[in-house]
Amino acid sequence: MGRRLLVTAALVAAAAQPAQAADSELQQMKALIEQLAARVGQLEKRNADLENALDTERLSEREPEIATRVKALEARTQNMAAPVKRMEALEGLKVEGSLAAVGQSVNAGGSADGRSQRRINYRGDVLVTVPGGKWGDITGKGLAHVRFGQGSGVGLAPTYTSTTNSIAFEVGGVSDPDSSFAILAQGWYQLDIPLPRMRNTPLATQHARITVGKIDPFGFFDGNAIADDETTRFQNNAFVHNPLLDSGGGTAADRYGFAPGAIFQYVDEANKTASWTYSLGIFGAGQGANFSGSQGKPLVIAQVETNQRIAYLPGTYRLYAWTNGRASGYDGIAQRQQGVGLSANQQVMDDLSLFARWGHLTQGQPRFDSALTLGAEWTGNRWGRSADALGVAWGRLHTAKAFAAGSATVDADGDGVADWGYSASGAETLAELYYRWNLGGGMQLTPSLQYIRRPGGNADAATIRVFGLRAKWAF
Repeated sequence: MGRRLLVTAALVAAAAQPAQAADSELQQMKALIEQLAARVGQLEKRNADLENALDTERLSEREPEIATRVKALEARTQNMAAPVKRMEALEGLKVEGSLAAVGQSVNAGGSADGRSQRRINYRGDVLVTVPGGKWGDITGKGLAHVRFGQGSGVGLAPTYTSTTNSIAFEVGGVSDPDSSFAILAQGWYQLDIPLPRMRNTPLATQHARITVGKIDPFGFFDGNAIADDETTRFQNNAFVHNPLLDSGGGTAADRYGFAPGAIFQYVDEANKTASWTYSLGIFGAGQGANFSGSQGKPLVIAQVETNQRIAYLPGTYRLYAWTNGRASGYDGIAQRQQGVGLSANQQVMDDLSLFARWGHLTQGQPRFDSALTLGAEWTGNRWGRSADALGVAWGRLHTAKAFAAGSATVDADGDGVADWGYSASGAETLAELYYRWNLGGGMQLTPSLQYIRRPGGNADAATIRVFGLRAKWAF
């Protein structure tokens, strides 16, 4: 009997244990739920405080720490946004320029006053290119070119070569030689239009370009990789541009070589090894070039340019023709002049490039009516100075028949004295030799030697000899 009671008590106790365990788990779960609810309540309160704090830009010591940090980050981001916007506005901006100084001496027989001369001068150029807007795939850009300088260089006896120092620059009309002034040499705007219009811009291989403003015509026509920069290579003007257009005055630009105009170009780069550019330029001439007269009878020039490779070496060839109703004849009377020209440069070895220019006048009466210039430039690879270069050029300017017949008697300025006082004949020949020494950091030193034989077609004139030293810093 007692045993049964014990067994029964054990069974009752065993049955009660699960009920007690379940009750204990419920109590623990209830406590956890209450803790979770309290935590959620705290988070909701903090979230409400944070939202209230972020509703205002003001900082307060009572605000949550995270709100203070967020506001500080926003303030820093806003401070950085202004410079970023300015940088975006300046994207595409390009500033470049150079400062060059030249010292030259000329022999007594070749100088204008019959005495040996030594002169120095300097010239600076600053060019700024800025983005000019975008309309879909059409882009624009503008260029401003400021030029300043002082010193006119050595004065030569009468010659077809306009100058042996193409860097010489002074503002006209300045009576005080101590003064140095600057001019806006160029200021133009250009639109670039990918062609054909239905193609994707990055894939376009043809472009139409329209340029309007005050322009240097030689920046687009008669270019040459070996002979077109008087601050780096040849200094005689007859080697810098086509002598008929520049030294001979065929462009009839203003006294500094610039003119208002418009240029229309079609560029075809479908074949990367043989691209083509077709250009047509219309520029003010005579009084129209300096904005003091009509734009009638302008300089009109058309050019075909192609880049080719011969034996994998690059070269550029340009053929052009021009007409100008305001060019000046040898007698000082305005007349129409027409001519054709060729400018070519070709790399023939890894360290040797050649250039050639030819021009012939088909209408008009200038002092010389045809010109041929040839030259070469060797880089310093062979003597361990790859950044240096040695250049040599030769030229021939042929006397025009009309000038040969009237040169001894013509008095264009009406002072009762023959302007030249000699009978011109034959041709003026010229040569230039230079060595460009690269000092690094954009600095160069270039000694040069020039000869002009039979200057101005005068068989009795002394040979002109000019020695010079040019220093240049570019940035």
